[in-house]
Amino acid sequence: MRLLGFLFLIVSALLIPGFILRIKSIAAGRKGPGIWQPYRDIAILFAKGQVFSNTTGLIFQIAPAINLSCIIAAAMLLPFGRYGSLISFDGDFVYFLYILALGRFFSIISALDTGSSFEGMGASREALFSMLAEPAFFILFAALAIVTGHTSFSGIFSEYTISGDHNILIMTLIGVFVLFQSSLVETCRVPVDDPKTHLELTMIHEVMILDNSGFDKALIHIATYLKQAMYGLLIYNLITPFKLNLVFQIIIFVLVQALYAITAGLIESFRARNKMNRNPKFILTISAVAWIAFVIILILKK
Repeated sequence: MRLLGFLFLIVSALLIPGFILRIKSIAAGRKGPGIWQPYRDIAILFAKGQVFSNTTGLIFQIAPAINLSCIIAAAMLLPFGRYGSLISFDGDFVYFLYILALGRFFSIISALDTGSSFEGMGASREALFSMLAEPAFFILFAALAIVTGHTSFSGIFSEYTISGDHNILIMTLIGVFVLFQSSLVETCRVPVDDPKTHLELTMIHEVMILDNSGFDKALIHIATYLKQAMYGLLIYNLITPFKLNLVFQIIIFVLVQALYAITAGLIESFRARNKMNRNPKFILTISAVAWIAFVIILILKK
């Protein structure tokens, strides 16, 4: 049963990108691509050859595989309700964030390895925004660890349940907000970044992968899709009462992932991307909101 979380994560990762595309198409009043279009694009990339610049070295060639491996390793830590995760140990939420940071580090130095000033600019922005976003995750899960007395994902989510206590309800809402907004930063989506833009001066993630092609670029896209699903699974674990039977838990999981995709699609349809100089303030606001949850817990523990 511990394999459930990982399997549902893979299934949702297959559906969320296409679902977001469909929501954006409907909101724009056009037919748009089908729900499987992202994977048709990946299939095309797998069929293409790889082209490496003479200025790049080994780091550029291995970085996409390392990034994807790090995200898969992080995904194995996430439980599906009370059924636990494939890997669990005390403090694993710290390991979770650092293994994601390791994958991001290789993505950043891969962009620098190209010698491109544009990709270096994107790498600099990626490093800054990820540094500003990480404290929000740590603060939120430190608060959850205080509430539950556990420092692993499985322990935290098995003990934390929504109750009639107003403070717990407020903390849950804050947690959902922090995780969702952090996911937009981590997966480079509006309002922080726009995955469809091709203006180098305003690109972040997309400008970092301009030199990637074929198999490597397909791995990068798959890694992004998995990361989206991971944040949806975290939100599900936070809000679901795990005393429900498995059927109801699966239904709630599907609804949460669908709502995640709908919200992301609507944001990209009706909200403009932030000006670049406003992104640090936007990201720091997420950490500030996470601090509110932490303060609530400190008040409850007195």
